Amino acid sequence: MSIVKVEDLHFSYGKIEVLRGINFDIDGFKMVGIIGANGCGKTTLLKNISGYLKPYRGNVYIAGKNVSSMNSREKARLIGYVPQDMYSDFEFSCIDIVMMGRIPYLRRFQKETENDLRIVRESMMLTDTWNLRDRYINELSGGQRQRVYIARALAQQPKILLLDEPVSHLDVKYQIDILSMLKQLTAKNILIFSVLHDINLSSQFCDVILLLDSGKIISKGTPDEVLTVENIKRAFSIDADVFKNPVSDTPYIILSKKRGEDQRVV
Repeated sequence: MSIVKVEDLHFSYGKIEVLRGINFDIDGFKMVGIIGANGCGKTTLLKNISGYLKPYRGNVYIAGKNVSSMNSREKARLIGYVPQDMYSDFEFSCIDIVMMGRIPYLRRFQKETENDLRIVRESMMLTDTWNLRDRYINELSGGQRQRVYIARALAQQPKILLLDEPVSHLDVKYQIDILSMLKQLTAKNILIFSVLHDINLSSQFCDVILLLDSGKIISKGTPDEVLTVENIKRAFSIDADVFKNPVSDTPYIILSKKRGEDQRVV
């Protein structure tokens, strides 16, 4: 059985159709990158998978169950979601932020148990944030804060972790650190979906890539299968050359010398 299966998914904001006939299924615990030009529907697809948005046609199944039939507690136990640019208006400590991930397992007014504390500690150890547990969340750098919010999602003990541009505003070190950490989480039986802007990072870290253009998946597969000159031209309207990275043995993309002035830069 597929962990995630999406069938004929259509979604609109008012009269503007954003997703048009999305179909795919993912089996096994992998890192899946969702890429494409701005406005192609990447974040909207992620929100439909999470159940935060409801399609007007089509279905999303998690472990064989339709997301639309799940209540919020069920979804929170299966799906961890980390949106873009998370901030807190309150001075919560990092351990309090991560403890919020245990809410789906607590009854109203129930106090956290020793087991909850153990899971929070493990989640923070996995994300290298245990040393930040007593710091206030708004004191942290962008990369540190991002890891804390990933720890909160992990404390939900999800089968699926959804991340919307987790490294977009970070420097190179934090980009590599966070994507390496996410890749390692697949060994903990977690399926990762991540919206990414950097094609070369998606090539290096993702097992599967979904390439979107105008609300449709135009290619799905391994980086070698998806990141071709033709696909990049179609999705991003640029001429690119594709080489093999000698270290990672994955496709490496650079702009072609024949690039025109009207092309968009990746």
